[in-house]
Amino acid sequence: MPSKIAGTRRPSAVRGGGRAPAPPRPSRRGGLRRTYERARRAWDRPLTAYYVIMGAGLLITTLGLVMVYSASMITALKYELPASYFFGKQFLAAVIGGCLLLAASRMPVKLHRALAYPLLMGTVFLMVLVQIPGIGHSVNGNQNWIYLGGPFQLQPSEFGKLALILWGADLLARKQDMKLLTQWKHMLVPLVPGTFMLLGLIMLGGDMGTSIVLAAILFGLLWTAGAPTRLFAGVLSVAALIGLILIKTSPNRMKRFACIGASDPGGEGDPCWQAAHGIYALASGGWFGSGLGASVEKWGQLPEAHTDFIFAVTGEELGLAGTLSVLALFAALGYAGIRVAGRTEDPFVRYAAGGVTTWITAQAVINIGAVLGLLPIAGVPLPLFSYGGSALLPTMFAVGLLIAFARQEPAAKAALAMRRPGWGKRVGVRWKSMRRRVKKRPSGER
Repeated sequence: MPSKIAGTRRPSAVRGGGRAPAPPRPSRRGGLRRTYERARRAWDRPLTAYYVIMGAGLLITTLGLVMVYSASMITALKYELPASYFFGKQFLAAVIGGCLLLAASRMPVKLHRALAYPLLMGTVFLMVLVQIPGIGHSVNGNQNWIYLGGPFQLQPSEFGKLALILWGADLLARKQDMKLLTQWKHMLVPLVPGTFMLLGLIMLGGDMGTSIVLAAILFGLLWTAGAPTRLFAGVLSVAALIGLILIKTSPNRMKRFACIGASDPGGEGDPCWQAAHGIYALASGGWFGSGLGASVEKWGQLPEAHTDFIFAVTGEELGLAGTLSVLALFAALGYAGIRVAGRTEDPFVRYAAGGVTTWITAQAVINIGAVLGLLPIAGVPLPLFSYGGSALLPTMFAVGLLIAFARQEPAAKAALAMRRPGWGKRVGVRWKSMRRRVKKRPSGER
């Protein structure tokens, strides 16, 4: 006979001789839904874009410095220079670029707009100087450099990207305020002729890669401005036709197109040598790479290892994990830039953020696509990552622009205002309160 204890009651299932039902297990689909909801709420926070842009930009730059040092050591020793020669120049450019990023992130929108026309005129002036014999210099067949003395040189076309974004954003914002963007002629003029002027100056030096990026910025500005599909397709068709003519009339560019997907390098003078060895570097990296400094291709087999093809050295030394990390950082930076452009009510901020995002993502796609053998080698660096101070300085200033725009969202302003004061302010407040307490004590207690 089962014992009966007062005040206790057994479950019916147990009384019937069965087991108590197990608690319901959370479904996998429900867990994924909750994870998605938490991630969405975190992304919708006011300061998320601000932190993502700042974090991704600084991480890409820092990792780029590490890879520049690793990829450029052999090239520096080849020219009887210290192993850290190229790294030292890139580090100096990164320090100056960091100051530009900080200044741009703190500047008001009105000052950004005021810089548009002076920067455009200064860039055009320098790009004209490049074409003057004795002032402009040619590197790898492209005459687009000005030597500043010693080891320092300047590529004005890199600053042309930033100038086009600021000038185009200011121009479109003014026309939107006057309600003129509904007419196609006001949307195209003078934006398209001004861009073609910059493209002409760049193409005089033979730099096809920078011209492609500049054309992508133009399309990004038009797309952000809401250009009709027919108008957008018309401008794209004209640009594609001009690009096709320039490619057909240049044997060097035709050879680059013929090297898409090439896996047989032929001889060292073969035009597909660089493309094939870039694929070899990526293929030999495996999952986690051979380790920092252990690349084999940078020992003379891979030209431009620390500039245009630094992504290949990254894949060889850090493996698939390293390359996917770089891609994820660029994707996060681009997505945060799109969020800033989509949430603002200021037309200048929308166009400038859209132009900067188009610039960085398009140039990254062109560079990485060339290294993977999916696109022709265009000769453009990987933004914030490849060696080159002329490319790093305006790009870091552009990232500072995105940070400033992210800070100026109404919700972000409110969130920043509610944050606790910084460490220095807290120390100052505590020191003042301590001094007040000491002064209030009687003289005998001091």
